[in-house]
Amino acid sequence: MTTKAAGNGLDHEKLTRVMRRLALEAGARIMEIYNSDDFEVRSKSDASPVTEADEAADALIFAGLKAEFPDTLVVTEEQADSHGQAAGSFLIVDPLDGTKEFVQRRGDFTVNIAYVENGTPLRGVVYAPAKGRLFYTLPDGQAVEEMGDHALEAPGEAKPLEVSTPDNTALMVVASKSHRDQATDDYIGQYAVRDMTSAGSSLKFCLVATGEADLYPRLGRTMEWDTAAGDAVLRGAGGRMVRFDDHAPFTYGKPGYENTFFIAYAPGVALKPAS
Repeated sequence: MTTKAAGNGLDHEKLTRVMRRLALEAGARIMEIYNSDDFEVRSKSDASPVTEADEAADALIFAGLKAEFPDTLVVTEEQADSHGQAAGSFLIVDPLDGTKEFVQRRGDFTVNIAYVENGTPLRGVVYAPAKGRLFYTLPDGQAVEEMGDHALEAPGEAKPLEVSTPDNTALMVVASKSHRDQATDDYIGQYAVRDMTSAGSSLKFCLVATGEADLYPRLGRTMEWDTAAGDAVLRGAGGRMVRFDDHAPFTYGKPGYENTFFIAYAPGVALKPAS
């Protein structure tokens, strides 16, 4: 049975296949550059770093998505002209999330592709090529982690993901490696925390989706391409994503694709108010 979106009729079986393939192809190109002796790092207008790997992965993914879905808007981090466009449904891409991790050769970087409809990220793929971890949503929306070697045309065993059943007296919290601040620590301090871990890029969403963490608060600037794919995987595992200030549902397609602060979590976590 072919699963289609309610909006512009995207075939979700095709969407899953294409997003997975493009993430793997982009990841392979990124790793070629990552494993080279040297690569150029430049600063964008907002002072964030960009490398040839970001640009090569972006070009590959953008071309692939436009070839397969020519009538669907594609918003990507590396193409500023796409940031002023809007549509009720769109594809959104961060070709290399965690560029700082990439530059420092720490491995916590990901390829992110998502499909958003009516404000909700329905489908997504998150691939961490240096770690060999591949997460995505199936055509029916269930989130999985693909095991094995991730062959391009032959998907391996898909392990269904399900968020934890949290114990509010002993929560596992994940936070950013590169963007921790006092406000985040103060907020986390309101919870009874068993342990904390840090991770780069959208891997934090995936750790909540797999049940490796219960709670991921983010009190810092992010863009929708940073979060949409991880959010789709989280939702497909039964997780939730809300605004930090009022715990309202988190939506996409905002002006300029800029996010508010947010909390990603497993249902059952007793959320604390913004302080």
